[in-house]
Amino acid sequence: MKKISGVYRNQQMHWVGDGFPVKNLFSYDRLGQAISPFLLLDYAAPYHFDPTTAQRGVGSHPHRGFETVTIAYQGEVTHKDSHGGGGTIKTGDVQWMTAGAGLVHEEFHSPTFAETGGLFEMVQLWVNLPAADKMTAPKYQAIEAEGIPVIQFDDGAGHIRVIAGQFAEQTGPASTFSPVNVWDGALKAGHAQYIHVPVDHNTLVVVLEGEMSLNGSQKVADHSIVLFANDGEAEIQLEATTDAKFLVLTGKPLNEPIQGHGPFVMNSKNEIIQAFSDFNSGKFGEIAG
Repeated sequence: MKKISGVYRNQQMHWVGDGFPVKNLFSYDRLGQAISPFLLLDYAAPYHFDPTTAQRGVGSHPHRGFETVTIAYQGEVTHKDSHGGGGTIKTGDVQWMTAGAGLVHEEFHSPTFAETGGLFEMVQLWVNLPAADKMTAPKYQAIEAEGIPVIQFDDGAGHIRVIAGQFAEQTGPASTFSPVNVWDGALKAGHAQYIHVPVDHNTLVVVLEGEMSLNGSQKVADHSIVLFANDGEAEIQLEATTDAKFLVLTGKPLNEPIQGHGPFVMNSKNEIIQAFSDFNSGKFGEIAG
C-alpha cells in the first residue's frame, strides 16, 4: 500500500464573503509540489442559513492560471462570469470553471436557497493548469448530479462518484488539462474498501465528515487530509470508524514552478505582476447585466 507521508487537520473557520463559512484543509503555500496539480481546498461544513431576501456570497473578483471546482453537497450556488459562463449548481451538482487567461466571476446563494434557507455545505477545490495552458480561454462546465457515474460498494457499504478521471472502468464527465482523478464518496461505519490509484500520481484523501482509519493503522478525524508518498505503490485502504464522507484526489505532478498571489497562480513573479496589470486595465472583462 502507498505510504502515508502526512496528516493535516484544520478546525479554524473563516468567512469568504458573507455566504461561505469555510475551513481551509490544504493549500499550495504550505504543501507546495507535494500536492501538485492541486492547489487549495476549502470545505464549507454544514451551516444553517436563515431565510433572507439579501444576496449572500462573494461579489465580482478575478482569477487567472487555474481552475475552480465547486461540489455542492447541500444548498445552491449561482455563478456568473465575464466569459459568459453561468448557472446554478444544486445539491449533488459540480461546477468546474477554467479561469485560464483570466476572468471575473461572482458566486452567490441561489435566490431559491436564500428565500427558503437551510443547510449549506460545499467544497471548493483549486486545480493548477500546466504552464502551456495557463493562458487558455476561460471555460465553464456545469455538471449535473445525474451525469456523474456512481459506483456502489458491496454489501451497501457506500459509494464513490467519479467527477473527473476514471474509477472502476467508469469515466467522470469533467474535462481536464492534466491527468487528475476527483472522486467523492461515502463509507458506512465498520466497512473497509481498497482503492486503486495511478502509481505516478500524487494522492490525497480528504475526510470531510466522520472518522476513518487509513491503511489499517492511521486514525483520521473529520476536516483532515491525508497525503501519500509518491512511492510507486497503487493501493490505499479506507475504513470507516463512523459513517464517513470523503474525497480521493489524485493527479500527475506538473513539476513546474508555482508562483501565486491572491486570486492568481502562475509560474513566475513577472507573470503575477502581468496578471494584476491586465486585470486593472480591464482585460478580464465584466460580468454582463
